[in-house]
Amino acid sequence: MTALGFLYPGHSGEDDYPRIEQLLGSDIRVDLVHTDIGEDAHRVDALLEMGAPARLAAGVEQLRLSGAEAVVWACTSGGFVHGWDGAQEQVRALATAAGLPASSTSFAFAHAVRELGVRRVAVGATYPEDVARLFAEFLTAAGLEVVAVRSSGIVTAAEVGTWGEADVLALARAADQPDAEAVLLPDTALHTAAHIPALEKELGKPVLTANQVTVWEGLRLADRRVNAPELGALFTREPLVQV
Repeated sequence: MTALGFLYPGHSGEDDYPRIEQLLGSDIRVDLVHTDIGEDAHRVDALLEMGAPARLAAGVEQLRLSGAEAVVWACTSGGFVHGWDGAQEQVRALATAAGLPASSTSFAFAHAVRELGVRRVAVGATYPEDVARLFAEFLTAAGLEVVAVRSSGIVTAAEVGTWGEADVLALARAADQPDAEAVLLPDTALHTAAHIPALEKELGKPVLTANQVTVWEGLRLADRRVNAPELGALFTREPLVQV
């Protein structure tokens, strides 16, 4: 049994995690601990506070007691809003507090894109424009080329959590560009686990979503690989050969 630990802010799209656990169809356990969200706002100051060390550290002990082998901060905007260097420091502090390998959803996107062997991506963000652009800057710092950014201008995770399949598909279509090799849908408040095959069929290319890459990142930290086609191209690829 491989136990993965996730720190998830508040309550919006967290039911993606038991769904993903079921779709993995293996001896993988997904443990979720909810952190205090503070103010529910996709605004830079609120996001910086959401990912503050004290808020993350508060949930760490519960994950340790669960037997988690790795921990991931399951929040995209609460990571990249700190910038590349700040997000790295956030993860280092989390690893120290947990005594476990650690990462965040923001880095999960960067690692997952590399896993797919692509470089040019389009972003479909639920966030306001300024926050969406910060995600694009984070991806650029990771060495990726962001060919398009689509912002939906939504301020709260609570509203994002109400979106259904039609809304998610519309966002992905609006974000996609012919020269994008993959489409990225950040925001762990967005329910996407049930829609990934439909998204990839519609766009004809890999689609990476926040909760999907977060669990994949936990598996990567635990040195586990699971073939799960219902979770998209990311979960069906062989490891890339590093040259």
